[in-house]
Amino acid sequence: MFQHEVKLRVRYADTDQMGFVYYGNYAAFYEVARVESFRNLGFYYKNLESSGVGMPVLHMQSSYHAPARYDDLLKIIISIPEMPRARIRYEYEIHNEEAQLLNTGETTLAFINLSNGKPVKIPENLKALISTYFKK
Repeated sequence: MFQHEVKLRVRYADTDQMGFVYYGNYAAFYEVARVESFRNLGFYYKNLESSGVGMPVLHMQSSYHAPARYDDLLKIIISIPEMPRARIRYEYEIHNEEAQLLNTGETTLAFINLSNGKPVKIPENLKALISTYFKK
């Protein structure tokens, strides 16, 4: 299993009138974690798109356990529980500085050819980087 941790500070613009992180912003937090986890591997999403491959979200689920607030330093733990093929599934846990679990979520993304929108297998360079985390 692949796992990575990202820190993110809640900006004022991330909150709603009640002072809580607006629920829709968790999707953006998930995206930050995905991009940074790839960057940590030495794989850059920008290069993926330049090669003609995109990763649209097919499914997203999010559960809210406690509110995040302005200026909280969040720890986002992102996991890839199984070796990706033409799809990649991520799991997320978001904690505050007191280690309180605030949010859990899951997304499934597909690898697609950007020119025709058809599914493709995981790019070989990403597969090589990530396969070391999955023992057969």
